[in-house]
Amino acid sequence: MLRNSSRLFPPLAAPRAAASPRAMHLPQTKQSAVLLKRYKRFLADVRLAGGQTLTVHCPNSGSMRGCSTPGSPVIISRSDNPARKYPWTLEMVQEDGVWIGVHTGRTNTLVREGLENGVIDDFGRILTITPEVVVSARSRLDFLIETDQGRVCVEVKNCSLARDRTALFPDAVTVRGTKHIAELVGLSEAGFGTAVLFCVQRGDADRCRPAAEIDPVYARAVSSAAARGVQFLAYQAEVRFDAITITRKIPFQLERSGADHA
Repeated sequence: MLRNSSRLFPPLAAPRAAASPRAMHLPQTKQSAVLLKRYKRFLADVRLAGGQTLTVHCPNSGSMRGCSTPGSPVIISRSDNPARKYPWTLEMVQEDGVWIGVHTGRTNTLVREGLENGVIDDFGRILTITPEVVVSARSRLDFLIETDQGRVCVEVKNCSLARDRTALFPDAVTVRGTKHIAELVGLSEAGFGTAVLFCVQRGDADRCRPAAEIDPVYARAVSSAAARGVQFLAYQAEVRFDAITITRKIPFQLERSGADHA
């Protein structure tokens, strides 16, 4: 059940000044390595240039299908937090010569910068951006965006899988993702703007679609939600050694049936 709309949507704020375009820079302390294996979801072993093996944090809860092949070049960064058990973090993986951003914790920052830079311009002139908006007792969405055209609730998804120049989401069955779509449908039917934005962190895709062959339930939920007013958008990010930047919008293609690609 959605929370009271007056709490979810406070009075409109005054317009803010536009931000200058910028890229999301990775931590200064980083280095290249070779992926040995990814395991226990949040751990990976890598081999450094000197031959030593290092266990690093893997900030990605998906399957990392297509971007976790042993022997792949990777970029890791070091945290300044002395309390961390694993101070190094897996940032990106290279597959077939393409760098892929796999740190899903950076996705919302990328999207927010894209909104502030004006690269993501689907919602009108932005007044404020509020992260982590609670919409039910056990669910929250990534952003509430207030614009000169109204308010929009946005859920952000990181997309790291691609095949035949098509980005695919999800890379594993996602019950949570399907639940978020249901939340957005409820908001849309209550009269609010709603959107799911797929951030494609790789440069070899020209379009994006639901991975019906991986999660047909999610694909059907996407098609149903689109018919009920939820927007589905895809934006591509340029992934470099030093920074990641959202650069362009790419087409998002709805699937008619989960059986289309089974």
